Amino acid sequence: MRYMLIMEAPESMAMGGPDAPPAEEVFEAMGRYNTDLVEAGVLLAADGLTPSADGFVVTHDGEAPTVTDGPFTEAKELIAGFWILEVASRAEAEQWARRCPIGPGVRLQVRRIAEMSDLEDVAPAEVLDAEATLRRRLAENEAEREQV
Repeated sequence: MRYMLIMEAPESMAMGGPDAPPAEEVFEAMGRYNTDLVEAGVLLAADGLTPSADGFVVTHDGEAPTVTDGPFTEAKELIAGFWILEVASRAEAEQWARRCPIGPGVRLQVRRIAEMSDLEDVAPAEVLDAEATLRRRLAENEAEREQV
């Protein structure tokens, strides 16, 4: 099973922000956590995100998409980073989530990533076939990137 751990934090806690903990402590704690995930063989991907001033939002009003540049001051919490884990159970995902070195004011949302089997009773067969083809192509692309 794959799970995504989504770190939500106020923008003011971004690196260098007024509510941010000392950077050295944060980097050391996250480094230890990420090392533990890699050594356990459960980490598939992880990254932090830059402040919302570097981002944008695309909305659709029914006629055409609209792009709005950040920062997103109306949001109380923003996604600050994420991990994708492959674990044997929800309980294992919870154990890893509890170990994540988030501090006060930070929230970690944990969501199971849908598998193809979750869609079998919902999506039409041709959609499932097309999705399987896309996933094979993605795997082939990844294999090609690794050869370079």
